[in-house]
Amino acid sequence: MEKLRRVLSGHEDEEQGLTAQVFDASTLSFGTRVKWFAISFATGIFCSILGTGFLWLPSGLKLFAVFYTIGNIAALASTCFLMGPVKQLKKMFEPTRLIATIVMLLCLIFTLCAVFWWGKKGLALLFCILQFFAMTWYSLSYIPFARN
Repeated sequence: MEKLRRVLSGHEDEEQGLTAQVFDASTLSFGTRVKWFAISFATGIFCSILGTGFLWLPSGLKLFAVFYTIGNIAALASTCFLMGPVKQLKKMFEPTRLIATIVMLLCLIFTLCAVFWWGKKGLALLFCILQFFAMTWYSLSYIPFARN
């Protein structure tokens, strides 16, 4: 939109660098960011609930662990639409939430390892529970003084 305004007003800068051109082409509007945040977050919640439903099926623990983990990853990735992936990663690894981020990511990885490589269903369930607490701890790290 900004580029269109520059062209219409006659102030188009033809000396624009490659980085600025890529940035202009890849920038999403605020409305688009909010829509994709909502879609991604809703997908994450849906996958987590669907995974919980698989928990009650015979031999559904593997599907539970996979869908629950995918749901958490989708919910985590949804915030990338609001603040951008680079800023999201910078905030994730700030000193105030570094431990929470590492614990959360390890729980996500260990859940999938327990299901697919180690074949330990009880351990997978334990890691899913730890995943829930780790995601809660990580989420609280964004609220000032919430973890105190």
